[in-house]
Amino acid sequence: MSPFAVTRTLPADATAAALRSDVQRGLTATPKQLPPKWFYDARGSELFEEITRLPEYYPTRAEREILIDRATDIAAASSARTLVELGSGSSEKTRHLLDALTGLRTYAPVDVSESALTLAGRALLEERPGLTVHALVADFQHGLELPESPGPRLVAFLGGTLGNLLPAERAAFLGSVREFLSPGDALLLGTDLVKDEATLVAAYDDAAGVTAAFNKNVLSVLDRELGADFDPDAFDHVAVWDADHEWIEMRLRARTALTAKIPALDLAVTFAAGEELRTEISAKFRQETVRAELAAAGLSLRHWWTDAAGRFALSLAFPED
Repeated sequence: MSPFAVTRTLPADATAAALRSDVQRGLTATPKQLPPKWFYDARGSELFEEITRLPEYYPTRAEREILIDRATDIAAASSARTLVELGSGSSEKTRHLLDALTGLRTYAPVDVSESALTLAGRALLEERPGLTVHALVADFQHGLELPESPGPRLVAFLGGTLGNLLPAERAAFLGSVREFLSPGDALLLGTDLVKDEATLVAAYDDAAGVTAAFNKNVLSVLDRELGADFDPDAFDHVAVWDADHEWIEMRLRARTALTAKIPALDLAVTFAAGEELRTEISAKFRQETVRAELAAAGLSLRHWWTDAAGRFALSLAFPED
């Protein structure tokens, strides 16, 4: 077997079809909404990388701190011979785990972007010629099937991405992960933690306006991919803390009454002045809520690590007997 392989489980037109479906459903709903995965075209990915370096945006630094400090503990607790990373992107943070997992034989990054997987996979092979990389072009929320690989397997879902899912979606996702875990396998989960409102809002509404540009970029995606005529400058970026649900919402607020046409869907979308389009939720967690959600999916939380400031957590969970 080649040390580098790519398996595509998404049809070639799956991304375009999903975009049309999400926009049709989300922009005709009340209130209007879009899933955050459409932020990440090439420009959106560049902006997000810039966000991770902003002083206000702590999650990336906090998670990296834990990975650096605890990678050997994670390796010892999991004894993983295969590392599966969901939503792997550039696989940058994963290198700390790869260095610590001395018995690792296979790395299986999973992402919707084949180009990102190929770039990251080939870079890792140059650094680690003894490693087998089996990349999967797949949507981890829809029927993920993992390649045959030696166990135990460690499935990593980092970056706090779990918080972008609504509670029912989180339950379905964790249940699907549990289904493909065998005895001895483990789930490494990154979760941002509840903290003061000012810190949370600042992380999603930075002084330099980078997050605002990132948020508005989703409208440029619709313009390019669906022939829409949204003017990003006609919307304001809004970030609010919902204390009842314990999540941040990012929204786009129409500055005036307007109508946007989306020819690919034969759709005209009207906004009242001040009407908002929700583009992301980012749930924040407590240890007890993470434990409860894992338990509901048949997973037992065995290890819990935070950064020194207690801002972010990595948890290691195993299938319940």
